[in-house]
Amino acid sequence: MSLNSFFLNQIKKNFQFEPTSEQAEALDMITDFLFSRVSDSIFLLKGYAGTGKSSLIGALVKTMTDFEQKTVLLAPTGRAAKVFSSYSSHPAFTIHKKIYRQKRFSGEASGFVPMDNLHKDTLFIVDEASMISNDGIDSFSFGTGRVLDDLIHYVYGGENCRLLLIGDEAQLPPVMQESSPALQIDILKGYGLDVLSTTMTQIVRQAGNSGILFNATHIRNALLENTTELFPKLKLDGFDDIRKVSGEELIDEISAAYDRDGIEETMIVSRSNKRANIYNEGVRNRILYREEELSSGDMLMVTKNNYFWTENIEQVDFLANGELLEILRVRRTQEIYGFRFCDVLVKHPDYDIELEIKILIDTLHSETTGLSQEKNAELFYNILEDYADITTKNGKMQKMKVDPFYNAVQVKYGYAVTCHKAQGGEWTNVFLDIGYITEEHLGINFYRWLYTALTRASKRLYLVNLPDEFL
Repeated sequence: MSLNSFFLNQIKKNFQFEPTSEQAEALDMITDFLFSRVSDSIFLLKGYAGTGKSSLIGALVKTMTDFEQKTVLLAPTGRAAKVFSSYSSHPAFTIHKKIYRQKRFSGEASGFVPMDNLHKDTLFIVDEASMISNDGIDSFSFGTGRVLDDLIHYVYGGENCRLLLIGDEAQLPPVMQESSPALQIDILKGYGLDVLSTTMTQIVRQAGNSGILFNATHIRNALLENTTELFPKLKLDGFDDIRKVSGEELIDEISAAYDRDGIEETMIVSRSNKRANIYNEGVRNRILYREEELSSGDMLMVTKNNYFWTENIEQVDFLANGELLEILRVRRTQEIYGFRFCDVLVKHPDYDIELEIKILIDTLHSETTGLSQEKNAELFYNILEDYADITTKNGKMQKMKVDPFYNAVQVKYGYAVTCHKAQGGEWTNVFLDIGYITEEHLGINFYRWLYTALTRASKRLYLVNLPDEFL
């Protein structure tokens, strides 16, 4: 028996079930890719929700470990890395932690530069690849700002290293982009790579009795076959895991979900920051009966990457935009520099650690995700005045770099989020508010939004005040 065949048989043995014909074909192709002599090759595994990508990759990672082959698991966000780690039983990191290092602070944004890949003979596996951007928007903080470029240059800069990308084409592309660049074969070929690719479409997970998967599959097929209508039609009858909820029932249903599964396993997904703010206020006032602006037990969502408070914490590279934190203790509140701040002890559920941070209270209620550029500049220059006695610009910047007020974490309440913020995460219960929607907002992008929102729920999906046009 050849080594290829032996390796393939081991993957199948590590599979929890008999692989479907589609999974078996994908495993054949991945095995050929791993044993191929073509060093500049890349594998793209595309598959929709419920097609068994997770089982397949879990079996592959276990087999690689059994054969003492090196793998590095990556994902675009901390939450996605945690999900990846749990289904593969192997540590997973954010892409940013692995491929960037912090450069010298020289002004309002310190920024990160790409690192050299010191790994040899290593397979890099990246989950949730639909979220990887390549638009240069992040250029002031991460490398070239083109994360896909930086990732590929990093991986293939190492000795005999290769990349396996996993993603779902029907999900939302990165913000400001029409499609997900990491899932486009032509874009990957543009790096001079030999691209091997397969797409999994057969639903294997809880398919028959899952309304979540039934509807997600229906929406994905419409995208695939170009049969989108103005209003996507959802089927609710005959399923236990998906149903309409009226405004009158909403408070009772959210309370029941919190009692049954916990706040951390329940998420409200809305179409805008404004709607998310309304839900966050409603949850705090009418379900949790919180009277203070901040209370222990409150969930917060980080709205801007922050590198300051995790500098000495091994497991966490930075507090990433979209990550959730739970307040364990509220310490001191201060009003200074024209802004309000609070010191809090928080728990980071994705890494199971506690840390002391200073947060900026002003962003909690704003309709934008974080401080505007003008407000950011105002904070910067107000704090800079404290260092007027320092004569050199470099000396001032060094002080700003370690100033806890300038580095305060920008947060919002974390009971309700927009779909882009929820992407990469999964919750037992999801309350989805499609909201009032005009015809110009419908179309292919709305289908992707709806598909991504539906697939955030693992057990129960509640459609809040669903308009009749969707039924």
